[in-house]
Amino acid sequence: MPEQQILRVAVPAPLYHCFDYLPPADADIERLVPGVRLRVPFGRGERCAVLLEVVTTAEMDGRRLKRALAVLDATPLFTPSDLSLLNWAAGYYQHPIGEVVANALPVRLRKGEAPVSVLQKTWSLTPCGRLQDPSALRRAPKQAELLALLQASPGQRLTQEQLQQCGTYRQTLQVLQQKGWIESGEGMPEAAPRPSPSASPPLNTDQQHAVNAVELGQFGTYLLDGVTGSGKTEVYLALVERVLASGRQALVLVPEIGLTPQLIRRFERRLGMGLAILHSGLAEGERERAWHLARLGQASVVLGTRSALLTPMPRLGLIVVDEEHDLSFKQQDGFRYSARDLAVIRAQRSDCPAMLGSATPSLETLQNARSGRYQHLHLTRRAGDAQPARMDLLDIRSVRLEAGLSPLLIQMLRQTLDAGNQALLFINRRGYAPIMTCHACGWVAQCRRCDARLTLHAASRLLWCHHCGSQRRQDDKCPECGDTDLRTLGQGTERVEEVLANWFPDVGIARIDRDTTRRKGSLDQLLNGIRNGKYSLLLGTQMLAKGHHFPNVTLVGILDVDQGLFGADFRAAERMAQLIVQVAGRAGRAEKPGRVLIQTRHPDHPMMQRLVRQGYAAFASDMLEEREAAAFPPFSYQALLRAEAPQESAPREFLEQAYALAETLSTGQVELWGPVPAPMERRAGRFRAHLLLQADQRGELQRLLARWVSQLATLKSARRVRWSIDVDPQEMF
Repeated sequence: MPEQQILRVAVPAPLYHCFDYLPPADADIERLVPGVRLRVPFGRGERCAVLLEVVTTAEMDGRRLKRALAVLDATPLFTPSDLSLLNWAAGYYQHPIGEVVANALPVRLRKGEAPVSVLQKTWSLTPCGRLQDPSALRRAPKQAELLALLQASPGQRLTQEQLQQCGTYRQTLQVLQQKGWIESGEGMPEAAPRPSPSASPPLNTDQQHAVNAVELGQFGTYLLDGVTGSGKTEVYLALVERVLASGRQALVLVPEIGLTPQLIRRFERRLGMGLAILHSGLAEGERERAWHLARLGQASVVLGTRSALLTPMPRLGLIVVDEEHDLSFKQQDGFRYSARDLAVIRAQRSDCPAMLGSATPSLETLQNARSGRYQHLHLTRRAGDAQPARMDLLDIRSVRLEAGLSPLLIQMLRQTLDAGNQALLFINRRGYAPIMTCHACGWVAQCRRCDARLTLHAASRLLWCHHCGSQRRQDDKCPECGDTDLRTLGQGTERVEEVLANWFPDVGIARIDRDTTRRKGSLDQLLNGIRNGKYSLLLGTQMLAKGHHFPNVTLVGILDVDQGLFGADFRAAERMAQLIVQVAGRAGRAEKPGRVLIQTRHPDHPMMQRLVRQGYAAFASDMLEEREAAAFPPFSYQALLRAEAPQESAPREFLEQAYALAETLSTGQVELWGPVPAPMERRAGRFRAHLLLQADQRGELQRLLARWVSQLATLKSARRVRWSIDVDPQEMF
């Protein structure tokens, strides 16, 4: 029997195995290389799949395989090392390989569409144009300038992008083309010019030590632990420049690229045209083009959010994860991976360094540094002459507040504004008020689909659920008793802004939250207004806490963080401390001293005292001791099985069967906690429940998961629920 080639492919489907197909009838065998896309029949339809390997066999085991329909790519989109990383991630995070591979592709390519072209429009001199003398065009200075520019360029060719950077030449190009001196064409983008050393500011001693400590060309993980404003970005840039000089590529991950436009501009100024930006806010074609440029090695630097980690880069020489503690690096639905943790694995497989940077490192990363797995680098002082802001706790017990503002904080705001400085107020709740209630009967506006109260957005007169997104018009009278005396409790950014406008009518107020920055470019406008002095009072949610440099902010007021002291999640205190330090870091970033006031009803709480008096490092040390005593991560390893369904009993029934299955497969090294209702049991009309698995050894947990997860779909109750597995969960919502 002649040998038969079988194509093993990853099909985007919620199934934990690959699928085998015969090659297309008219396929060129040389194009059947792992990493190409195939169109395959699947069920009653067709899917776009990715070829993982070609298996040659003489026996079909009685199987009747379908034939793939077509090969969609002339060359592979993934290298074998890319596919190996994706396969590892699918195994570790217990997610179907087909969906993991699809997650690494741009949206258009997942649908089976043809790749966008990466060629750029170019202009070059014709033989006639090369003979022309620009000095002879005295009456046409623009033509002379453009002609000289083309004659001086390498290969006497310039791209459309290069010409746009030099000025507006559209009409001049048309004139020269009509004369027959230039012609248009298409070509690959030029590699970015190496930045001039003079463009780099001098590094201080700590920064230079951090740069020197990183050994390029070999794997190592480094924690860059630097106080806010210490110049971590300059360390990143210096390392990226060294990587580019060696002919390799760099990948820089940030939590939310839309919130850090200043960072993008700094990279663009320093690194030129070899920068590819990758995030969900881009148009599909624009994002895919940047993806291809990185895959082909044309983009020297990729700057992006979580999903950029999976971008193929053939010459990867450095991975940077900025604000590594940020929750945004953990995917919370679908393929639930941690971009920070997977970045370390990718760096190891690429034999290059990974740098994790933060002013408030996560406890997992700190423990890795303590144990010697990561090299701990410190930036202990702020860049320039800036000094750390003074932090004080403001006791608001028995104090009459106005929209959450104490009289002392209002007084401090007035003094700051009178001195010509800017002040920032932080409250991590948007909208006008989190509660609307009837004063007569006690009715409270509740979401009909969630176990949550509706938040009033006064500007739009909407009651809005921030969990499922449902909205309805604000009530004019109580739906239960008909009384019109409806009142609000608590405050959000809208209400604080209203009070500030009354107290400071002549002061520009910039409110930055999801509501005020929905339109494209609105955040940039607000940030530019802050830098230009248009706004002296800054108010917002955690969007204001990430990466912004406001040199004139000398006072920061934090209105409400007490819930972090008593949260049900064991990570609540850690997240609270990180948020306080990050927000406080916006004050005193230039030569002016800064001050931070934290309003609290628990000023004597030991955790709060430790953070304010001794800093984040001391706080984190205490928290690590508590975690170790309780055997919580990072001293143990967890996986969370979630289940949800429209019927209240279905999730619990499924999780009880899953529990029983796990007990039969377990060797006794993995603890099973639950099943229990989720902290918010009903969300978006579905009831939810959890089953938590925990082990002292990661390997023990992984061995159980590998046998258990693939069998969950066979349980009788599995069809009645929507379930998911989350390895190393970061939230227990």
